[in-house]
Amino acid sequence: MIINNIRMYIPRLISSKIEEAQSYYPVTVITGPRQSGKTSLCKHLFPTYTSVNLESLTMRNYASTDPEGFLASLGDRVVIDEVQNVPQLLSEIQVAVDKDRTRRYILTGSSNLLLTKTVTQSLSGRASIFTLLPFSFPELNKKKLEETSTNALIYEGLYPGVIADHIPPNIFYANYVTTYIEKDVRDLLKVTNLIKFDNFLRMTALRSGSEFNATSISKEVGVSATTISGWLSILNASYIIFQVQPYYKNINKRLTKMPKIYFYDTGLLAYLLGLENSEQIEKSPFKGMLFENLAMTELIKQAINRGMKPNIFFYREHSGKEVDALEERGGQLSFYEIKSSGTFHADFFKNMEYLKGILGDVTSETLIYDGETFPPKLLNIRDV
Repeated sequence: MIINNIRMYIPRLISSKIEEAQSYYPVTVITGPRQSGKTSLCKHLFPTYTSVNLESLTMRNYASTDPEGFLASLGDRVVIDEVQNVPQLLSEIQVAVDKDRTRRYILTGSSNLLLTKTVTQSLSGRASIFTLLPFSFPELNKKKLEETSTNALIYEGLYPGVIADHIPPNIFYANYVTTYIEKDVRDLLKVTNLIKFDNFLRMTALRSGSEFNATSISKEVGVSATTISGWLSILNASYIIFQVQPYYKNINKRLTKMPKIYFYDTGLLAYLLGLENSEQIEKSPFKGMLFENLAMTELIKQAINRGMKPNIFFYREHSGKEVDALEERGGQLSFYEIKSSGTFHADFFKNMEYLKGILGDVTSETLIYDGETFPPKLLNIRDV
């Protein structure tokens, strides 16, 4: 049997923003989760650049013991993968670009916690920073997108390994958890009790789309709330989850209430929830949660792929009135209600209409659901 290992390259929407930044900044930093396609993107956009990967122990040792010599050996057009493994290299890059602003360095990394901090300290004013997430819907083959059921889209997820390499989701995500997530946990937090961390990870999955209470989950896992908060920060830093803050007119209050948590990829979320195929989703109590997670992730990707910061919030009152997503741009708001139903009901808009009466300055109210899209305010999940 002959196995074709050549991956078909799928163009990424953020490419034009990265190429544009190259004309202004000597250093471009591309962060994102492991296996999101950062290396493939760099090979496609910068085929003539010298490329090194600091996951290699040989390269890492060379860069650590002799950063000046290591950098000099690479030339003036360089891609360095997983640069967070040798943070002291960034100071040497600063010296190099200050001497010669025509040099160009592309740096990738899968740990936002380490990379962003060191870039801010060493390369302020010299670097542009982008995030590459798993594929978004507009990046997929339109025919395949239209022919694939929503449940299958949720179950398969959007990592390149599943989409481009056709690795079965159950195999890909099992390996992803073992190889990448647990590795990051060991490297960043020196966690030794991986059984408790695995319990935490799966309990976090059960709370996707909900407000996260560290004290509550700490009792279930059997560790302190401080430990839970630290583990959550690693999931954030490794691009496994993201947090959505509650919306208040008083901006300071956004930081005082519990955020909601979502996973960057529904395939990973479905795996952690124990789902074994897409057919199980239809009758699963998690269907609404998974659909909401899919929609929220696409809204986040919309902004990131345009090189913008996602300004997505949620609104919830103690009375129970809530709106799933609010996007704030230029002082104006767009509302999104997310429903997994394939049938439209007029009362889907009632909470958005209620909130519009309170906040004003609303530019749009949109229902994201799984049905046909005839009225202007309706949006099918595939068109997010």
